[in-house]
Amino acid sequence: MRVAVLSATVDVLLDGGLDALSIGEVARRAGVHETSIYRRWGTRAGLALDAVLDRTQTEVPVPDTGALRTDLNALLHHAAAFSRTPLGELLLRMAVRENMAEYEEVRERFWHHRFAAGSAVLARAEQRGELRAGIDHRLVFEALMGPLHMRLLLTREPLDDAFLDGVVGLVLAGIAPQCRSAGTGCGEEDA
Repeated sequence: MRVAVLSATVDVLLDGGLDALSIGEVARRAGVHETSIYRRWGTRAGLALDAVLDRTQTEVPVPDTGALRTDLNALLHHAAAFSRTPLGELLLRMAVRENMAEYEEVRERFWHHRFAAGSAVLARAEQRGELRAGIDHRLVFEALMGPLHMRLLLTREPLDDAFLDGVVGLVLAGIAPQCRSAGTGCGEEDA
């Protein structure tokens, strides 16, 4: 049931946006009773959150390549690719809307989940010694994703590989461990 309901929710969102989301329509498309949806998700906002988180976790997975640079690259490239999908575009439109009091908690919970995903990448990098001590994980994630959203929402410039790789390079320059002394303790990327 969960898969059918979440899929139907995304379909309704894509067909008519958040304003068109109705539990009745989701129930009809999923082939379940409205009461089942209300019992499990409670509100339209809760249903929308679960559907969007489910889809983003699939389409913007938390990378674990074994290296911070390639993890951040994968995270940013997946986010950029997702932003070009119909659901990603809808989420961007929703993000800039101010008249959605019912969904403020949903927005906060969505970003909490996305920050947690970014933090998992950084925690692994800390364990490998690839991250300077004391770095604020949320700030790093915001610095990584900020330029992406700047281009998507404000300048509308392209999100090509050179741009995305450049953002990762700038972020890495700010969070990498400092070299202990010239010629010692520096990896190739620090030199």
